[in-house]
Amino acid sequence: MQKYYSILSIIVCFICSVFSANAQVTTNNNETIIKYLSGTDKDNLIDWEFFVSDGRKSGEWTTIGVPSCWEQKGFGAYNYGQDPLDDRAEEYGLYKHKFTVPKDWKGKSIKIVFEGVMTDAEVKVNGKLAGEIHQGAFYEFNYTISKLLKYGADNLLEVKVSKVSANESINHAERDADFWIFGGIYRPVYLAVSPKENIDRVAIDAKANGNISADLFVDVSSASNVSLALFDLKGKKVQDLKVENLIKGNEKWNVSAKASNILTWNAEEPNLYSLQINLLNKKGNVLHQVKQHIGFRTVEILEGDGIYVNGERIKFKGVNRHAFHPSSGRTTSKAWSIEQAEQILDMNMNAVRMAHYPPEKHFLEVCDSLGLFVIDEICTWHNPMLDTKVARKIVKETVVRDVNHPSILLWANGNEQGWNPEVDDDYALWDIQNREVIHPWSIYKKTNTIHYSHYHSLINDSYTKEKILFPTEFLHGLYDGGHGTGLDDYWNIMWNLPLSAGGFLWDFADEGIERTDRNNEIDLQGNKAADGIVGPYGEKEASYFTIKEIWSPIYIEDRFIKSDFNGIFRLENRYHYTNLDKCAMTAKWLKFNGPEDKDNFEVIAESKVQLPNLSPSSKGKFTVDKPQNWTTADALHLIATDANGKEIFTWSYPVSTPKQVSAPKIDYTAKGTVKTITSDKTIKVEASNITYSFSEETGLLLEVKKGSKVIPLNNGPIILNQKDRVIDLKVSELDGKTEVLVTFEEKKWMPAWSTIREKRSDIIKWTIYANGLLDLKVELKGFRNLKGFRGITFSFPEEEVAGMKWLGDGPYRVWRNRMKGTRFQVWENDYNNTVTGESGFVYPEFKGFFSSLYWSKVKGNRDNGFTVYCKTPHTYLRMLTPQEPKENRKGKTHPDFPEGDISFLMNISGMGTKFDYPESTGPHGNKEHYFGNDDEPIVLDLTFEF
Repeated sequence: MQKYYSILSIIVCFICSVFSANAQVTTNNNETIIKYLSGTDKDNLIDWEFFVSDGRKSGEWTTIGVPSCWEQKGFGAYNYGQDPLDDRAEEYGLYKHKFTVPKDWKGKSIKIVFEGVMTDAEVKVNGKLAGEIHQGAFYEFNYTISKLLKYGADNLLEVKVSKVSANESINHAERDADFWIFGGIYRPVYLAVSPKENIDRVAIDAKANGNISADLFVDVSSASNVSLALFDLKGKKVQDLKVENLIKGNEKWNVSAKASNILTWNAEEPNLYSLQINLLNKKGNVLHQVKQHIGFRTVEILEGDGIYVNGERIKFKGVNRHAFHPSSGRTTSKAWSIEQAEQILDMNMNAVRMAHYPPEKHFLEVCDSLGLFVIDEICTWHNPMLDTKVARKIVKETVVRDVNHPSILLWANGNEQGWNPEVDDDYALWDIQNREVIHPWSIYKKTNTIHYSHYHSLINDSYTKEKILFPTEFLHGLYDGGHGTGLDDYWNIMWNLPLSAGGFLWDFADEGIERTDRNNEIDLQGNKAADGIVGPYGEKEASYFTIKEIWSPIYIEDRFIKSDFNGIFRLENRYHYTNLDKCAMTAKWLKFNGPEDKDNFEVIAESKVQLPNLSPSSKGKFTVDKPQNWTTADALHLIATDANGKEIFTWSYPVSTPKQVSAPKIDYTAKGTVKTITSDKTIKVEASNITYSFSEETGLLLEVKKGSKVIPLNNGPIILNQKDRVIDLKVSELDGKTEVLVTFEEKKWMPAWSTIREKRSDIIKWTIYANGLLDLKVELKGFRNLKGFRGITFSFPEEEVAGMKWLGDGPYRVWRNRMKGTRFQVWENDYNNTVTGESGFVYPEFKGFFSSLYWSKVKGNRDNGFTVYCKTPHTYLRMLTPQEPKENRKGKTHPDFPEGDISFLMNISGMGTKFDYPESTGPHGNKEHYFGNDDEPIVLDLTFEF
């Protein structure tokens, strides 16, 4: 599927490059001709004459590429929707463009179509108004201009675009919102040329059983009949359709038919057809022919039950998306739509909410063709709501444009109290499919779309418990918070809650704009727009992969591989329409090489896994064949692919323990001498040109010197969450090694309410070998539960770190409530100081917590790094401390880190969201960690190589 997507993207880009201002779609004489007056997208612009009233490059006529947001072309001034009113730019722009139309177009019906203008548009053709001023930035509008044109001659198009609307409710809905606001003709402009007698537009309802009902909005005098035919998207006729009923009104005809043996549309199998409608005269001659892509599907919202598509109850695995590109603002392209849809699908999502306005037409076309459920929304923002007159117009424009998209399941009448209830019923006036309307964040009719409720709200035991529950926004992203943090806990409830229809994460991409007034610096308005799963250009953040695993349609129950591994994995088919035998899985048994090896791994065995033929929502199990040498492997990878060969996810399972992996890589046998000297409260141990200095009072490592070069690892191990006194320090010079043993005072380690009053000491033991290797074994009291960190920490200056190569989970960092999405193997990251969603945009981020450490080679900037082997299972490596975002909201998106720089831990922090602390996202976000009552101490067993 990925290969298919890439080829499709290339084709789309090629097609777009072909169109120009005078390009027209090749048709027969009975089809509508499309002639672009502007370019087609952000990458294909046509220059028009332009004047802007205020701001940059104002006060003189020049040219501008259309379509575009004029700020991105160096005109006017920037504003974000929450800027103070006194700081708002209020410029207007004047556009002029000359174009010609052929003489033989006279007598035809000619419309000029604007796909989107921000915000008010006054249109003149040859000095005469084309119609009333259009208000509303996100809606397609058109004027019939047949009588205003000069045929076979030049025509002048003039457009005055006011950035600020004359309608205050439009300004509040569109320009006081939490997103960037622009000005300009930002979507394409074209002429639609149809025969005099024509079908102006169609609205089609194609049901899953093959029934077709179509409203034809006609301008006719002699037309008397219609014919219908169904084609595939390659143009091959599938079947002629018998017209079962034709009802003729003055301006609207309704035609019905039934198709046979059709393939239905759903998000997993998005089968599309082209319905050809011929308008016929009494002799059967074609007066006008229109073609419309359709998908056969039936949508039902069953009260107290759920949302059904083609008889299957679905759960939205959704995300909110802005129509936005960092270099061009709201002007995008079909290639960009495909790229974004590919990423959404790659995360195993199945739905998109159009936030907070109708998107580009091509994005809906991509959702139809690649398979995404859609909630389509008009633009409103809290209160005051749109006035009724303009709201009715906007609802009509939205539904008329988008009615035929099978991807659209629901209409949203605005956002977060911005809806005007007087127009709730208007959607049905224009929607032949009679889709239901929702109020995002509200309880309305059959649904509860509450925003940003805490994890515990999912018990759903209030008076609204009979409503279909699906938050249209949840786990609000900000920096590295939200999205994947907490999703595992949320989804475990949502998936198993009968009345849950899933939900929509906020939000897909960081809405960072290239400021043309700041040398193209990316501006995210502090913490307002840094809320994406991907960066401005689609850079993948860690949550991308967490979501990909949690929302995988193949759910594999957690398990660990031990010596008695039986090869059995339990799974669930979380597809809605696809049996698991359509998918494939490969098992790879891997052996990893060491820190100094160039090749990171070898595959010692590989086999196909026979997945059970589970129907959707069914549970079962599969067996992985164990090769004869399976116990010598370090890890097992299970790679699942869908029916199109696209990777669903790759699960990884350590096979060998950390000690088993480390043992052959650590060589203690080299001969030499160990010299130990104690003076001035410092213990110095020399071995193989390395000098270790320890504090005689605390046993902490003070300095490492390799020859004359200082390796700046020091001041450790500090035992975290411990204030015990050192009661004994013993230095033992043995054959070929020296041991430094530090014993702390005895303290209670059992809970206060326990009848056992046993005490225990924490112990640090250093062992320095003749070849310079340094072992560290730390025994820690295993508390039943605690709220701080359990582990040890060292200092290592950040400015000395160049990168890291390691065997463990990666390549992204983890939080306690975002553990999924990693893979166990050898990784290598260069140092970066990326602040997620704020600066750098280099991913994966270098700094943070990394799980399942086996070994790590820390690279120094001056050849002053080291390698550490960890022999303790389930150890987290803490690598430095991420820089706090400048506008961190009350610490919600910058968790606690231990003191020091490099730590080895048994537990880590959770991460919050924009609005919530980690504790609100579920059990994994809780600050308290339960280890249980362990009779044995926690042992951290490390070997350092310098």
